[in-house]
Amino acid sequence: MSRLIKDYVEVGDHGSLDALIARLTEIRDSLPDSAEAEVRMRGDDIFGRHLCIGFLRPLTAEEAACEGRYADSGAPDLRDAA
Repeated sequence: MSRLIKDYVEVGDHGSLDALIARLTEIRDSLPDSAEAEVRMRGDDIFGRHLCIGFLRPLTAEEAACEGRYADSGAPDLRDAA
């Protein structure tokens, strides 16, 4: 099963615009071509704000093995319950 899941990278505080651009470029270059990355500002005035990059990635082998164990335990068929 080749399924993509949503993952996130948070970019913390940076001292300069050049450092932020370098970090974002580094993140972009490490993402797969099919990542469909998006950038959002998250947080609030009390706890602070940060940039969050969301992207799609394939499951790791460990995640796929874990998901495979529970694939057959889906929701019960309601027709059988009636």
